[in-house]
Amino acid sequence: MENTFKLIDGTFKAEEAKELLTNLYSDKIQFHSRKSFSMQERFGHPDEASLKRIPELKNTLNDICTMLNQLQNSTATLHIQANIVIKANEESK
Repeated sequence: MENTFKLIDGTFKAEEAKELLTNLYSDKIQFHSRKSFSMQERFGHPDEASLKRIPELKNTLNDICTMLNQLQNSTATLHIQANIVIKANEESK
């Protein structure tokens, strides 16, 4: 089973795009930070996948901000599309 859901599909000014994407990435970074902290508190070790994912997200956010800062004074508009794809993986017994 696989389903696709539209998350973002719109045209934005650079400032709007930066706000939208910064909020999205910041929320994802916070999610992983809380998850890792929770694992540390409950089980005595952080969530390794979250610790790996946080710097990846931060680097991507930095790249996005750099690109959008270059367009800050431009009259260009940006079309942004983002889909969420959910796939069910059947666990074998």
